[in-house]
Amino acid sequence: MVCFGEVLWDVFPEGEKIGGAPLNVALRLNTLGVKTFIASQIGKDPLGKRLIKFVQENKLDTSLIQHSSDFSTGVVNVSLDTNGSASYEIEHPAAWDKIEPSAEWIDVVSTSSVFLFGSLVARDTVSKNTLNTLLPHANFKVFDVNLRSPHYSYSLLEELISQADFIKFNDDELDEISKHFGCQSSQLEDQLAYMALHTKATYICVTKGGDGAMLYHEGNYYNQHGFPIEVVDTVGAGDSFLATLLEGILTKRKLNDALKRACAMGALVAGSAGANAQISEATLMDYIAQFT
Repeated sequence: MVCFGEVLWDVFPEGEKIGGAPLNVALRLNTLGVKTFIASQIGKDPLGKRLIKFVQENKLDTSLIQHSSDFSTGVVNVSLDTNGSASYEIEHPAAWDKIEPSAEWIDVVSTSSVFLFGSLVARDTVSKNTLNTLLPHANFKVFDVNLRSPHYSYSLLEELISQADFIKFNDDELDEISKHFGCQSSQLEDQLAYMALHTKATYICVTKGGDGAMLYHEGNYYNQHGFPIEVVDTVGAGDSFLATLLEGILTKRKLNDALKRACAMGALVAGSAGANAQISEATLMDYIAQFT
């Protein structure tokens, strides 16, 4: 599997933590046993060296991470409200805005089962052009909608959504985008079905924060309630949710089981500091068992 997009440092009041949605997804997939590449770019600077060291220590392949002499490793300033929900100030341009295509990348993408991308990496024309170069070679395209104002436009979202086989929204994103596409309903079930009708995606998923998630596939709805957790911060919870759901689909778990595991993983991450808490299979299963 290939995760394409931003790798960066999330800067919290108490310090820096590795971040970037595609990297978070890749790291979690790797811990779940799915061979994953992260395709991105960092600067030749101290933050870049620390990022590479962290990724290597976590046994994630770094061969598709480019190194730029002209642009710095990405930085995002994160602030948390009283509920642990995050807001972001994303510096531009960063090295991940300037990812260049290569023949090696095309080969890896064309031989990988899944290619994951988000909307944020397309904010800059250089990385967007690289994304457009890679997408025709992808076998199964996962679009992780990641709306970060002012770094998106509806025309961009329409372009990316039209190419996706799997789309993941949060509930606010689904409401905003489905209404832009013409949906008149405020019900999640209607919005999911509407987006399925107006795209080629075979899977559409919406996360609902602490209330769980819903998946729409081949005319069927799969619902999963949220798992109780004392939230530390929500950074990366949706990324670990998505990684765990994709692992379930790739390993052909029943969709109800895959969605349950994904919601539980997202809750455990929200109950930990930062996006990449170490969570073992045993910890995940024990947590699920408490509420089954």
